[in-house]
Amino acid sequence: MTAAEFGELYEANFDLVWRLLVRLGVRESDAVDQAQQVFLTAHLRLETFEGRSQWRTWLCGISRCVASDYRRSARYRREVLHATLEFDLLTEDGADEAAASKRLAELVLDKLPEKQRVVFVLFELEEMRGSEIAALLAISVGTVRSRLRLARAAFAREMKRLTVRVRGTFRAA
Repeated sequence: MTAAEFGELYEANFDLVWRLLVRLGVRESDAVDQAQQVFLTAHLRLETFEGRSQWRTWLCGISRCVASDYRRSARYRREVLHATLEFDLLTEDGADEAAASKRLAELVLDKLPEKQRVVFVLFELEEMRGSEIAALLAISVGTVRSRLRLARAAFAREMKRLTVRVRGTFRAA
């Protein structure tokens, strides 16, 4: 692959990689740097790409690994990030309900177990097919369905719990 072709791959897929990283738990302030890490890794491993999957699927796999590494090596552990985000969400002055809903969804995604979050993000938000996800994660389609079902239930349960708390905060304000 020439440098120009890799540049086209980068331009065509940067937004996807950035979105995926944020949805997999990378803070927005760090997402550009982590996206660069994804493309650096892709460039260094270019000769290992066998063409059995699409470029998009291959980049999603690398993004998943980079996001996982990021969360493990974050300066602030997940508990601190959860507490900070939830506190900010519930005490932010002048926040409107639309912004609060977006932050609620981010908070809930971050609370899902990693295996469920990955399947949920790829299926619901990135609109990948179950068979693509199964191939990417090297699991059966049945396992994809099971994780997706569990993730949807956990997402709905946690959204309901936090929505009640946030609406109470808006009414009190």
